[in-house]
Amino acid sequence: MKGWKLLGRRHHSRRQWEPRLPVQTLIGAALISMALAAEPAHAVRLSATAVQAQLEAAAVSPEARQMVRVALQGGDAHGLPFAVVDKKEARLLVFRADGRLAGSAPALLGLARGDTLDPNVGQMVATGIPPALRTTPSGRYDSQPGPNLKGETVIWVDYDAAFAIHRLRPAPASERRAERLASPSPDDNRISLGCVIVTGEFFDQVVRPVLGAGPGVVYVLPEPLPPAEPPVALNAAPAAADRLSPMSRPVLRQDTGRL
Repeated sequence: MKGWKLLGRRHHSRRQWEPRLPVQTLIGAALISMALAAEPAHAVRLSATAVQAQLEAAAVSPEARQMVRVALQGGDAHGLPFAVVDKKEARLLVFRADGRLAGSAPALLGLARGDTLDPNVGQMVATGIPPALRTTPSGRYDSQPGPNLKGETVIWVDYDAAFAIHRLRPAPASERRAERLASPSPDDNRISLGCVIVTGEFFDQVVRPVLGAGPGVVYVLPEPLPPAEPPVALNAAPAAADRLSPMSRPVLRQDTGRL
């Protein structure tokens, strides 16, 4: 399917997250989840035209639009609420099961650019994840809400890798996380250990009511392609190529397929 070229790989459900907290904490978290507004059991799916209209109104990127079409029209989300992490724009988009866009907001992403995940990164959380391994991996994930070790409700994207969507937490002042989220540019949003982080308000008002009531799907789009190399004149000496105006040079095209 064309949309999978955006992701590169598909993540089926791995093992379910294993409780590591006292039973009282787990029961409390379960009661909170039950109290959240759940999706209607038989929500009327938005038409393709209506979906397209809301995406255009929200200025969603072409890559994210394609992923939404795969999720809804391609049936990949299986009628579950879902989210799209657009790493190029550093944004999180959350959709209800019927295709309605519940909200879109800036997000903090992993400090290191990359689409893969070190298989042992989940065990490094306690000792410290090296900066080069702090990536937000791309792919399709089956998400599940649950508590972290502090009893805070998060949306587990990959439990084994300690990869989750969660609210902004206290961090060293030098990281300026709140300021990065408020910045209009996505270029300064790379600071987390790999998790997708949003403001507490967006998490409480959008993420938790939609993705916190049960299973969901999270699509993490891959890193944007690096800028193409400057075009050069073919079969020309370097000195001559330097004298060519930009308009006269041939264009080299590329076909592309934690806290």
